[in-house]
Amino acid sequence: MADQDAQDRNLPASAKKIERSRAEGQVPRSRDLPHFAMMVAGGAVLSVGGPQIVEKLRQTLITGLHFDASQLARKDFMGERLVDMTLAFAAVMGPIVAVLIVAGVASNLASGGWNWTMKPLAPKFTHLNPLSGLKRLFSGQGFGTALKAVLLALVLGIVGAMVLKDRLAAYVGIMTVPLPAALAYAGQQLMGGLALLAVALALFAAIDVPLQRQLWLRRMRMSREEAKQEIKEVEGNLEIKAKMRAKMREMAKRRMLAAVPQADLVVMNPTHYAVALKYEEGKMAAPKVIAKGADLLALKIRDLAKESRVPVLQQPVLARALYAHAKVDHEIPAALFGAVAQVLAYVYQLRAALAARNAPRPDMPHPHVPPELDPHNKPGWTPEPDQDFAE
Repeated sequence: MADQDAQDRNLPASAKKIERSRAEGQVPRSRDLPHFAMMVAGGAVLSVGGPQIVEKLRQTLITGLHFDASQLARKDFMGERLVDMTLAFAAVMGPIVAVLIVAGVASNLASGGWNWTMKPLAPKFTHLNPLSGLKRLFSGQGFGTALKAVLLALVLGIVGAMVLKDRLAAYVGIMTVPLPAALAYAGQQLMGGLALLAVALALFAAIDVPLQRQLWLRRMRMSREEAKQEIKEVEGNLEIKAKMRAKMREMAKRRMLAAVPQADLVVMNPTHYAVALKYEEGKMAAPKVIAKGADLLALKIRDLAKESRVPVLQQPVLARALYAHAKVDHEIPAALFGAVAQVLAYVYQLRAALAARNAPRPDMPHPHVPPELDPHNKPGWTPEPDQDFAE
């Protein structure tokens, strides 16, 4: 099952999963980089301040071994001397320890960045299960970590043995020289050995940093089911949202059709598009589209208009232009003011003629529509889905 699950996780981790893993304390960290940084920092401190450190330690030793009979007679003398020597030693070693801590923290930040969380400190009782521990120990990651540790120890041991072998005679000869000269010479030999060990650690860190990054990204990979579940968590259930949008479109359609009987006229093309217009002088700056539709919806608008005795005009170019460029419950585009004014004037004249009975009926207008507003002049144009209810 574990192998199958690993095979299913073939998608890269999303930003949300990476953020969640960082909140849980899972970040790519290299153990070799802090070792290298601390060794280099410690070597730099010893190289720059070695003589001063040795001198302070010598003074501390001299002070600690200096006493007389009157001091020994005091019962609290040893306790006081021990406290004084501890404070003096801490004053010497404190800065060195501080530099090592800064180097360790900076190297960890360089490999994984700043990440503050308390979750890794929470007790995990699953770690108390010996079977789980054995499983982690003999897993591929556990085996790789152990192999890397053994290889690092072997390399460092070989380097250390080679350094000791080449300088063994020199270390033996130190015992024949005065103590200050012996300490200075021992410090030089120590710095040479640390330099070789630092080179070995640098090679391991250069390999381990990108390796840990790749292993972490591999552990963060997601399966398709996890990706789908995350999308649902972020965007909500897609099926429910689709149903809500469909419900809203249906409600908007009903409201739009209910407004058709209040229209002044309906412009059609002749069955593909229908646009219902309304204009109230003094209340509207320009005619407004109160309903529009294509195909079956256009026929529905036409039928409602005829039932409500709303004039229906066959104006194909104007109908196409209005459908393509006007929005429901919005005023018509300024470029179509003239064409719409002509058809409205025709409707008003027609109503007046019908009221007068014997008055001649006006001629059907042929309004001019700018060619660039006719969607049929744009190759490949098709009405967008749900365009009628975009607003």
